[in-house]
Amino acid sequence: MTSQENTDIATLMKTIEFASIKHRDQRRKDKHSTPYINHPIGVANQISQIGKVYDTVVLQAALLHDTVEDTNTTKDELVKEFGQKVADIVMDVTDDKSLPKVERKKHQVEHAAHISREAKLVKLSDKLYNLSDILGNAPPFWTVSVIQGYFVWGKAVVNQIRGTNKALEEKLDQVFASSFIYKDGATYRAIPCTPEEEPQFLESYYKEIAE
Repeated sequence: MTSQENTDIATLMKTIEFASIKHRDQRRKDKHSTPYINHPIGVANQISQIGKVYDTVVLQAALLHDTVEDTNTTKDELVKEFGQKVADIVMDVTDDKSLPKVERKKHQVEHAAHISREAKLVKLSDKLYNLSDILGNAPPFWTVSVIQGYFVWGKAVVNQIRGTNKALEEKLDQVFASSFIYKDGATYRAIPCTPEEEPQFLESYYKEIAE
């Protein structure tokens, strides 16, 4: 193993530890209340295992991508610990929590095309992880229409960044074509409408989650 490989491994271990400490008291909103740290680790793993991207900076950003948005971490802290580039990628995929929920959703769709390629990789893997998880592990309080709306919204974001990584995008398309079993025992299509109908369905989703 080369000295650079040793350095990269040490850097990633430091990043994992940092993210684990930041997310240690958090749980996901899914029906199993999964430890939050599973998510960023999973996002980084997908980038390397599915996307075949081994750039240490990208993997660091994936591990840290929710720290500013969902913990008390600041951009300055990320710059100090991991450098400007990692911090910039994280900020590219960080929602502004001061905005209302629907505005944050809309901003993701509008902003996705303008972020760096590295941030697009994180965004693709983040969507793949969340959407795949929701197929069998959706928050128990979500209605069928909210779950389907989340898929339509996720597809709208992904459509803005296609051409970034073929393998991740192919996996996402498989997810978009999937179905899920709701708590009533019935099976529903993840995306219940045609591409032409998706904008209207998306507006209905925004209205439902704003209520």
